[in-house]
Amino acid sequence: MRTVGVEEELLLVDPETGDPRALSAAVLARAERDPADSDVFEKELHGQMLEFATHPQSSLAELQKEIVRWRADAARHAAGTGAAVTALATSPLPVSPKVSTSERYRWMVERYGLPTQEQMVCGCHVHVSVESDEEGVAVLDRIRNWLPVLTALSANSPFWQGKETGYRSYRRQVWERWPSAGPTEPFGTPEEYHRRTDAMVATGAILDRHMAYYDARLSDAYPTVEIRVSDVCMDADTPVLIAALARGLVETAATQWRSGAEPASPASVSLMKLAAWQASRSGLDGDLLHPLTFRPAPAREVVDALLEHLDEALGDTGDRDLAHRTVDRLFKEGNGARVQWEVWEKTGSLRDVVLESVRRTAAEPGAR
Repeated sequence: MRTVGVEEELLLVDPETGDPRALSAAVLARAERDPADSDVFEKELHGQMLEFATHPQSSLAELQKEIVRWRADAARHAAGTGAAVTALATSPLPVSPKVSTSERYRWMVERYGLPTQEQMVCGCHVHVSVESDEEGVAVLDRIRNWLPVLTALSANSPFWQGKETGYRSYRRQVWERWPSAGPTEPFGTPEEYHRRTDAMVATGAILDRHMAYYDARLSDAYPTVEIRVSDVCMDADTPVLIAALARGLVETAATQWRSGAEPASPASVSLMKLAAWQASRSGLDGDLLHPLTFRPAPAREVVDALLEHLDEALGDTGDRDLAHRTVDRLFKEGNGARVQWEVWEKTGSLRDVVLESVRRTAAEPGAR
């Protein structure tokens, strides 16, 4: 069975006011003194952010345990500095982002200017194991159309710097300000994948291969496909759903490739960008572009099409019931974007939005 791992980026906030606080260095220092956490947490672009990564897991139950544990440990270390952690993909409250100190981040500030300051956004990245670059590229070429559905499911950023944005995943809009971010054309072969990536680096517009911010890419560090389209999710069971669907996408695509089936007629990058925009705009609360037709369709219809596409793979891994159950919950109770909206409509307070997310970030699955 393919392994899957998750990286989550969290915001550090004041536990009383909800304002982001640039305390990542202090939180990391505390984590490094804890033998169990010394290699789990990492700094991110901004001092108000903290990242952790799970180990590769075959069992989604074990993956969920890790996500819950590292969220709890992040909260414990943050509390020691007077902060709290929250799984929000953007800050609802105004903030002056503080870029972390490193040669790499200084290069980004000098090269990109204001967009570097604006990139205080938190994502959820999923790594799924592949056997080779050849299999990985075959997967990348076959999952492209379905990736916006993951954005819609995970949408958790309707507010930005004190303003309502009109989007369910405004993080997606901010993320695409990087010159190398977004969907890609089919690659065909590993050689073409690496040639195009190296050509991007050779322009000097990006620093290195790690800055090829494709929606999905081959990892340079691990034998995995890395899917990078999701907001960090407020509730701990939603990233497990995203991981299940990501693994299902990889396995379904790899099975098609091994059988000799050619990829479906590739959609243009222009259409892919529109599908990603529509998912960012609507989340689960409006139409999405159907991955097979690129015509508007209700979000539930599109998500059900994804589940049908992955049915065999989800059944083989034992993830089918989990996927359907969590999808049903998201449509009934709402994803992070809808939860934020409902708190805001009820209280009129973005502070309350943040503090509710702090509570839900630390909650055990099913204890909302």
